[in-house]
Amino acid sequence: MNPTDLQEIYRQLRQEADKVLVGLEESFALMVVALFTGGHVLLEGVPGTAKTLMAKTLAHLIQADFTRIQFTPDLMPSDILGTSVFDVTTTKFYLKRGPIFTQLLLADEINRAPAKTQSALLEAMEERQINLEGEQYLLGPPFMVIATQNPIEYEGTYPLPEAQLDRFLFKILVPYSAMDVEIEVLRRYHQGFDAHQLASAGLQAILPAGTVTAARQAINQVVVEEGVLKYIAQIAAASRRSPDIVLGASTRAATHVLLAAKTYAAIQGRSYVVPDDVKWITPAVYRHRLLLKPEAEIEGLDADAVVQRLLAQVEVPR
Repeated sequence: MNPTDLQEIYRQLRQEADKVLVGLEESFALMVVALFTGGHVLLEGVPGTAKTLMAKTLAHLIQADFTRIQFTPDLMPSDILGTSVFDVTTTKFYLKRGPIFTQLLLADEINRAPAKTQSALLEAMEERQINLEGEQYLLGPPFMVIATQNPIEYEGTYPLPEAQLDRFLFKILVPYSAMDVEIEVLRRYHQGFDAHQLASAGLQAILPAGTVTAARQAINQVVVEEGVLKYIAQIAAASRRSPDIVLGASTRAATHVLLAAKTYAAIQGRSYVVPDDVKWITPAVYRHRLLLKPEAEIEGLDADAVVQRLLAQVEVPR
């Protein structure tokens, strides 16, 4: 597989997804980029904005095993990872695998679980493996976590620790739909669309989950010139000395920008990265990693506005 082959694959994914999703083109594009890059996604939006539907649609399109976990304050790490159970007939312990043993995991309302439970995902997200009772278990491929959280409701929630936020490739904001989009959604439901029966909407599987591994290998062939590498590093450095930011982008954030930009270039039909790829990817990679100063928040700035300031400060390579 060549990098430019991903353009046609993405076109087919997008064409099928449009049968179910309306007005979520950018969000879906970022999810596909995360899938092919090998990263995880944090979806933030109020309830009822199709976050779960996007995750289910993506899993259906790539024929991936899909599991949804509803995070609650009483959820324990063993509820996610699994636990050892004694078998009376064999007089031995065996692992009763938890829902994390899947390919695409939807962690719904992840900020409702305490930090101990949230941290159970850390090793799985970074290493694609877990350790239980001294045994190592590999996950995937592909293994992808799609987590959701509500930006409005704070009662009974636990903010995600910085270490876990840094494991997410993207934070994708899912806003309310525009009027014309909402009318189209209503029209589809009026005509009988059922979000719980995706097959009835004519949604077809496009590629086997195993093909995702081949796509990831093809992306390694995408060319990145020295000037673009320097551009990515300069944006990260600018975030660390910005007067608006307490905590700037990590080295992992810079590498995530690089890898995601290569994937985005491939689905655009190019075998090389241009600065515009970096500009398009950077807000989704940075917005959940930057810790703003109180003065910036008083000024009315959010993470996206600060990222745009950073991009405006750094000279774009020719």
